[in-house]
Amino acid sequence: MDKLINDFSFGLFFWQILLFVLLLILLRRFAWKPILNAVNEREDGIKSALAAAEEAKKEMQNVTADSERLLKEARAEREAMLKEAREIKEKMIADSKEQAKIEGDKMLKQAQVAIESEKKAAVADIKSQVAELSVAIAEKVVKEELSGKDKQLKLVESMLGDIKLN
Repeated sequence: MDKLINDFSFGLFFWQILLFVLLLILLRRFAWKPILNAVNEREDGIKSALAAAEEAKKEMQNVTADSERLLKEARAEREAMLKEAREIKEKMIADSKEQAKIEGDKMLKQAQVAIESEKKAAVADIKSQVAELSVAIAEKVVKEELSGKDKQLKLVESMLGDIKLN
């Protein structure tokens, strides 16, 4: 330190101060302003990025809320469609049962009509056969018993007594 004090020169000191001040002025003009401008621009960029991130966060919340709303609507629509499908299915089943009942009743009536007509035909056939047999038997009986007039009158009277009026 003594050497610095002993070798100290005011002229050199003056020129060094002058150069240092000029260096500071030049740095301030050409280096600090661009550096400070770059720092300010970066700060503004960071602020705008934070604002954009906040805006994106709000937008994401809105999109999430919209998607949840759409999902609820889709679920409600699906439930409505399933309910409608169930109702249609139940209606189709009920209609099919009703149609089957109608067809069954119709077939039953047709069967009853067919049975009744066949029954009438069978009864008519039996009556016809009974009539034929009765005539054949009566013919044989009449041939044998009606050989005399007294027997004929007696037979007619007994037959008239047996006949029931319908």
